[in-house]
Amino acid sequence: MSAARTLEPWRWLGIPMLQALGATILFGIPLRLWGLQLPEPLFVMPVVFAWAVIRPSVIAPFCVLLMGLFLDSFWYAPLGLWAVCLILAYGMVLGGRQMMAGQSRTMMWAWYAVVTATALGAAYLFVMLDVKSQPSLIAVGWQFLTTILLYPFAHRLIEIFEDADVRFR
Repeated sequence: MSAARTLEPWRWLGIPMLQALGATILFGIPLRLWGLQLPEPLFVMPVVFAWAVIRPSVIAPFCVLLMGLFLDSFWYAPLGLWAVCLILAYGMVLGGRQMMAGQSRTMMWAWYAVVTATALGAAYLFVMLDVKSQPSLIAVGWQFLTTILLYPFAHRLIEIFEDADVRFR
């Protein structure tokens, strides 16, 4: 097991945020392989989940908001859609982090899947209310499946920083 790193904001907030946004841009390239487009998972979801598990922070919700606004502008979504959905996910994890403490990797993955389903479900409902028609459930399902496959990245981030500040354990 590696030693915990210090919780410098650029290290546990800045770098993961830039990596998640970079992956979003990379997978947003209109590239087709054998007639299929690359999947578009929510690369920011592992970061949002991990930040709430690692420790409460004043800066993290603002970073979540910025990532959500970036996703809104990058995917041409209604302004505030992803910001609200990601803040909802962050709040869910922050509210349940005491229950998550000490859970196995499998249980944390299940929590991550529940939080992801809630965020995507909220986005689905908000889009449905905005455009007054149903988005494709198949597309949302694929986005959910590809996003929950990203949990190992959240686990790695939690593993690196979870013991860096013992005041919040």
